[in-house]
Amino acid sequence: MIASVRIVGAGLIGSSIGMALSTHDIAVEMIDSDPRSQALARDLVGSVVIAEPELIIIATPLSAFKKVFEEQIRLYPDSIVMDIGSIKTKPIHDVEIIDTKNANFVATHPMAGREVGGAESARGDLFVSRSWVITPTESTSPDAVEKVRELIQVLGAHVVVLDPTSHDAAVARISHLPQILSSLLASTLENVPGEWLELAGAGLRDTTRIAASDENLWKEIIHSNREEISQLLLSLQNDIGVFIAALGDEESIAQLLLKGKSGKMRIPGKHGGKAREYTYLPIVIEDKPGQLGAIFNECALMQVNVEDLTIEHSPGQLNALITLALNANDASILSDHLSAIGWNVHPIRK
Repeated sequence: MIASVRIVGAGLIGSSIGMALSTHDIAVEMIDSDPRSQALARDLVGSVVIAEPELIIIATPLSAFKKVFEEQIRLYPDSIVMDIGSIKTKPIHDVEIIDTKNANFVATHPMAGREVGGAESARGDLFVSRSWVITPTESTSPDAVEKVRELIQVLGAHVVVLDPTSHDAAVARISHLPQILSSLLASTLENVPGEWLELAGAGLRDTTRIAASDENLWKEIIHSNREEISQLLLSLQNDIGVFIAALGDEESIAQLLLKGKSGKMRIPGKHGGKAREYTYLPIVIEDKPGQLGAIFNECALMQVNVEDLTIEHSPGQLNALITLALNANDASILSDHLSAIGWNVHPIRK
């Protein structure tokens, strides 16, 4: 078991790692160039001073990585070092220039995050059941890789091994392009009349959620992976042209939408497994405290597992609609039970 970890960078990822490790009796030291962030992270994590860290995690922005790596290996030349950045080819290149042996450096990327950043947004369960990519090179020590694997497993994530180039191509498509599209869509709302936005439902909220992300963080990520991203944007530009041309024909529109549905179904479900086809249970509830809690108490009583939920509530309305996503059997059990005890349950839908 890893005994001591120094984390340089007290943002969302660094602080979340620290909080999770501290619950496993691992000594954690939090370091940050911003005194306020450092103080908050140290209090959240229960930071201690570590003389010789067994493992160092660099959780800084990409622009600070090279300088921090140089500082840390000068202070602790025998420590294993890992990063958590969204791009892998650049930090590996930086390390190869600084340390030609670079046996103790393991490039990694946790596939987890939130649209809000900083230590104040940290969560100790942020990595549970999430993928965590490692991109070892021919120079990487097997012992260093094993220690990093051990740490990732302690955090509740599962390891995925990729080469650096494949990683950067993958995240351009599944992370960076969605961020760009969400931001572009949200930017079209800047001059929309306020009363129009009152009509917004879950579709708009879901697709613009990550547009609230930190622009200073994302400008570095997008710029660093610009070669991969530019090809995707050019392809998307062509797809938009095809869609514009199809607007005069309903069947052509349907075929393009069907391609989107097909792609959506390929996204793995919870815990990385096969995508689930949920059954949806609509329930109309009163707009008053305790309603959701009461429903979830009944779910626990009936031992049914809610996979997801949505809430629709218009301002001034006395009632709200919640829709629970469950497997078909659980939906049927819960529907019968809630109906029997007086809840306003509506027919199950696929």
